[in-house]
Amino acid sequence: MTSRRLDHGGRVERDAPLSFRWDGKLMKGFRGDTLASALLANGVRVAARSFKYHRPRGIVGQGQEEAGALVTVGEGARTTPNLKPTTVELEDGLVARPQNCWPSVDFDAGEVNDLLSPFLAAGFYYKTFMGVLGGTREWMVAEKFIRAAAGLGRASPRADPDWYEHVHGHCDVLVVGSGPAGLSAALDCAEAGLDVVLAEQDFELGGDLLTDGKVGDHAAEYHRVETLGELRASGRVRLMPRTMCFGLYDHGVAGLSERVLDPGPDRPRERLHILRARRIIVAAGALERPFVFGDNDRPGVMSADAARAYLRRWGVAPGKRVVVAAANDSGYRAAGALGDAGLHVTLIDSRFAVAPERLAQAEAAGVDVRLGHVPVRARGRKGVEWLEIGRHLGGGRAEPTTKLFCDVIAVAGGWSPALHLTSHARVRPVWSDADACFLPGAAGDPVSACGAAAGVWRRE
Repeated sequence: MTSRRLDHGGRVERDAPLSFRWDGKLMKGFRGDTLASALLANGVRVAARSFKYHRPRGIVGQGQEEAGALVTVGEGARTTPNLKPTTVELEDGLVARPQNCWPSVDFDAGEVNDLLSPFLAAGFYYKTFMGVLGGTREWMVAEKFIRAAAGLGRASPRADPDWYEHVHGHCDVLVVGSGPAGLSAALDCAEAGLDVVLAEQDFELGGDLLTDGKVGDHAAEYHRVETLGELRASGRVRLMPRTMCFGLYDHGVAGLSERVLDPGPDRPRERLHILRARRIIVAAGALERPFVFGDNDRPGVMSADAARAYLRRWGVAPGKRVVVAAANDSGYRAAGALGDAGLHVTLIDSRFAVAPERLAQAEAAGVDVRLGHVPVRARGRKGVEWLEIGRHLGGGRAEPTTKLFCDVIAVAGGWSPALHLTSHARVRPVWSDADACFLPGAAGDPVSACGAAAGVWRRE
């Protein structure tokens, strides 16, 4: 049993173990894992180093929103740098390694840059080697070292042995995202007699249903399986997992990148789909916002929704002692799930008043709730060891009060709709005071948004 893998729960196939290598070390996972969930299950905290100062980076999110860790996957000619481990589906024999570090990710000589950061301000190389030294010869010598330090992962110099397919297609409706809103939109369109393509960047369809408990009076998994069964039975919906919509263009044109399992002589590694749709529905969900506090980039700081997902979907405890820092009710959902799993959980809420039912749910899960407090500074070099919290004074101010020992800080700072694709279609974001975020503005044909991507937070 791996160090953080729970002995029950999750959607991984525990009867299908997989072996993979991380930085030369043999590790174990299960079918259904991502590289990120497998690394967390094996107790890996530092997954990468930051670009300039080589600060340690851990897993922050659970999908494309991951901003902390970039890794290199593969060997030889099939080396692919700068991948997010949260989007890499674990396969047997997979080889991955950290980037931007030497000799290892845990002991990186480049970390000296962090200690010298007061002297390495933005653009210091131009000011120093061009302004102070002032000579072309000096700049040319310095340029070699600057270029050697630049960049992150390294691409293989060998020719790519795989091949790639370019496909054109048409449909009546393209639905982007397979969460509750996306599945519902696809089903409604299919029942109206339209030809539908449902694209999902994850390797499993369902979005938040993969980690949620209930949808109305039904279990989330029951709702997911039932809806997918209806979509398949309709004969009008093409389900496309492992397919990311990366762009929307004029006249209903969408660009899709599909990852193909087991590439070989008769199967491409990826397919580029140029899809022309009469209507495009963006159901890409929303992204959880972080809190701003001191050293909030330390390994162990992650979104509260990601912490809940690793627990519920992959059966991995993100840590043993968790502090959930919340500014809204969704933090209570994550804290309750973590507390029910037997973890030691403290929830600090920046608000001074919360609905009584929320407090009752937290108490039932064994969660210690402290209202009117915010995170001030995380402590720990290669991972969170404790968090300094303070009394919330408003206006971005806090009075430090105490410290909480923990190895994970799960932050729930609110939600923002994923506006990337609607912005491609020239739908201007509009600020909402009520939601404290930007929402997609009035959309014109052929693009519209639904669900959390449109700022609709509740399910009927």
